[in-house]
Amino acid sequence: MITYQTETNLSALEFKELLINSTLGERRPVDDFARVEAMVKNANLIITARDNGKLVGVARSITDFVYCTYLSDLAVDLEYQKQGIGKELIRLTKQATPQATTILLAAPKAINYYPHIGMTHHNACFLLTDETDLN
Repeated sequence: MITYQTETNLSALEFKELLINSTLGERRPVDDFARVEAMVKNANLIITARDNGKLVGVARSITDFVYCTYLSDLAVDLEYQKQGIGKELIRLTKQATPQATTILLAAPKAINYYPHIGMTHHNACFLLTDETDLN
């Protein structure tokens, strides 16, 4: 049975292992453990899914709780996908921040998942990865 909870002390090692097991590790700095630790430490809303204690899903967000919630990582272990875990993690994230708009950038492999569960596509996202890119 999958249990869900908000966690304030998620282990960075568990988080790293889940990123790898979900394929999200392909786009996250899993080889830089200090960054992974900071990712967990600096997120202010982390909701997990566990199967008998084993971390099988996580929704890691940064939010002000009233205007916007950036759901920066939605990861579900490959062995547990297609069971509704990701959708439930999103629902619980929204439930924790009901006034805020939930925003996320889809991983390429998940681009078709979000409209399927009822999220609205928005095409006005902009990225800046290096300050030297600014004119």
